[in-house]
Amino acid sequence: MIPDETAAEIIRLAEAEKWPVGTIASQIGVHHSVVTRVLGEQAIAQNLVRIRPSIIDPYLPFVKETLAKYPRLPASRLYQMVAERGYKGAPDHFRSLVSRYRPKPTAEAYMRLRTLPGEQAQVDWADFGKYEIEGTARRLYAFVMVLSYSRSLFLKFSLSAGMGAFLRGHVEAFEHFGGVARNVQYDNLKSAVLERVGDAIRFNPTLLELATHYRYLPKPVAVARGNEKGRVERSIQYVRTSFFPARTFQDLDDLNAQAMTWVREVADQRPCPGDRRRKVSEVFQDERDRLLPLPADPFPAEERVVVHAGKTPYVRFDLNDYSIPHDRVRRSLTVLATDRSLRIVDGNDLIASHARCWGKGKQIEDASHIQALATAKTQAREARGMDRLHHACPSCKAFFRLVAERGGNLGATTIGLTRLLDSFGSDALETAIVKAIESQTSHLGALRHLLDHDRQLRSQPPPVELHLSEQALALSRPVRPHALSTYDQLRQGGPCDEE
Repeated sequence: MIPDETAAEIIRLAEAEKWPVGTIASQIGVHHSVVTRVLGEQAIAQNLVRIRPSIIDPYLPFVKETLAKYPRLPASRLYQMVAERGYKGAPDHFRSLVSRYRPKPTAEAYMRLRTLPGEQAQVDWADFGKYEIEGTARRLYAFVMVLSYSRSLFLKFSLSAGMGAFLRGHVEAFEHFGGVARNVQYDNLKSAVLERVGDAIRFNPTLLELATHYRYLPKPVAVARGNEKGRVERSIQYVRTSFFPARTFQDLDDLNAQAMTWVREVADQRPCPGDRRRKVSEVFQDERDRLLPLPADPFPAEERVVVHAGKTPYVRFDLNDYSIPHDRVRRSLTVLATDRSLRIVDGNDLIASHARCWGKGKQIEDASHIQALATAKTQAREARGMDRLHHACPSCKAFFRLVAERGGNLGATTIGLTRLLDSFGSDALETAIVKAIESQTSHLGALRHLLDHDRQLRSQPPPVELHLSEQALALSRPVRPHALSTYDQLRQGGPCDEE
């Protein structure tokens, strides 16, 4: 610093006597930088700094008027408009000049929001990227609830942000806090708000059931008013910077266990933003008594989805197929899912339970369902085969009775007789069965011997086995031919014997 008298003398010598800076410095006995600084401050004070004339000067009134009317007009378009009016400058230089005159938006100021103990909680989801599980990349979400007064928070990670996970997050958060805030604020997510037009809000009916159960008031924040839920936004940022970076975990359960340990040992021990002299846990003790008490029973927080079972005994849920009993196909069923389990109900009947699969394109089966279907199919095939035999060979009923009396296997006998029917035909098999019954034999080998012996006597070649599909076999039913003499009797008008 130099005395005011010296500064005044420097200004006089420079302005009146036109001395250069070096001469003034050597004659007065100060450093030349001091002279430069004094002259510079004086020039600014007296507005002596002159802006060099620019080729844009004639166009400035037009530029300012246009930007006042269209403040977000791109500089490229404004340059074209000025060029059409005779401007010869380059686009890059014009862009830098226009930035000086573009109206600056007025920054909005926000009032600091204060709440009473137990009055308010804020809820939101946060996306934490992808997580590999069961060979599939799933999105990893975090459900965060924070009490606005004490800043005590609840944190739970989930592989779904659907309504079921949303409800479970609330139930576990209320149990963690030991009570419920009088109102809970939400962003305008679909789990909370289905439709909104201004102040007219249509809440998700499931959320209203949850709020009614716990006796709190759901309050969505205004559209594009992030400051109204700033506490949960800052809590999510706190989780991103303090908990999640470089975090390793074995599975989702391990991650959530680490999250709750971090909440107790780190988040709850930090200074409370509303009172830096006390910890969050200490302020929370004051707030706990002001929370609404928990109801006797927790809210049922299973994800409920109506699915349709087709012709196969499976239902699809969350990109996977889960088995059901074969007698519950071709109807609408209800899936009740949590993070770990999945139940399938038909009305009030529980028909299947599975562990939930977080992969994609998997087929989750209950062995009893598949075994029951296989047994039913076998019995159905046996029933169809027996029905076919009774129509083709009336004497097979007596043959089956003979097999049963001697402790034979009726299923194997049905299969064997069906193969002999396909190979030799109904007439030959009927004749062989009659002979077997007369000789009191119930062995399939004896029937085969009788059939082969009959073919040899008639000099016929061995039979050729036909391998038909199950559908063809189910549709095929041998028809016993009638005696042609009955048609002659009909033509003569005489009586005929019915077959």
